[in-house]
Amino acid sequence: MFFGAGSVAVNAVRSLDCMPSELDFRAVDVLQKSVSSKNPPSLARKADLPFIRCQVCRKIAEELHGLVQKKQTQISPKMISELQIIDIAENVCNLKKEESDWILRIDIVEKGDTLELVDQGTEGQCNSECKTIERACQEVMEYSDTDVAEYIFKARPSINALANYLCGDLTKACSVKAPPIPKDRIPGEPFVAKSSKEAEMEKILRSMQGKVLRQKETAKAEWKGRILEGVKQSGAAIKKHVDRSLYRIQKWWGGKRTGGKASKAGKAEL
Repeated sequence: MFFGAGSVAVNAVRSLDCMPSELDFRAVDVLQKSVSSKNPPSLARKADLPFIRCQVCRKIAEELHGLVQKKQTQISPKMISELQIIDIAENVCNLKKEESDWILRIDIVEKGDTLELVDQGTEGQCNSECKTIERACQEVMEYSDTDVAEYIFKARPSINALANYLCGDLTKACSVKAPPIPKDRIPGEPFVAKSSKEAEMEKILRSMQGKVLRQKETAKAEWKGRILEGVKQSGAAIKKHVDRSLYRIQKWWGGKRTGGKASKAGKAEL
């Protein structure tokens, strides 16, 4: 019996690779290659990070506030959970997630001896400036996503209160004034808006990536439950087997001791 229960857990483990649809993965891969072939990857300009860190942080606060409000509207009358806010906070700096679409709208513009983030109102090609903003965003949120999500969930702050907490109290991203940019700084690429077709294709790609990831996470959770149930059944079966064996041993030992006493009593009568 307990061998059969144990095999449930083993079979569940062996089946972990069967998730989700292979067709979904292939479709995402084809779309991803199509998009990446048109847009060769760019690298972040690390030298620009100190000049934009505070502005990026305040932009993160603005976007987090808006995304949480949007999610709340979508699921109303239910209240948004802290886990849902954490998901938003974890994705707001990842260009592969739709929560980071705001990064694609931002252009880094030289203004005197400073750099200014300008929202162009439409998505542009992701070049080195786009990657630089993503990198600055990731550095701000690296160890802060859970804390800021908890603050949003409990305090329900305004945009200004959230920006002050994230960029002042939590990350200190705005605690020091940005230095002037070097006079010999090489300007970044000009902002080039995407065509509506290209923007739509990338949105479909991100949506499919999210769908595949959610399917995979759901499947893992289901298989994990089956594994745990199999282990639980195995444990119960083993315990039952051990208890039965102990009972037989005790019964055998008790009978042996009783037989020994009876034998001694017979010898005494003789």
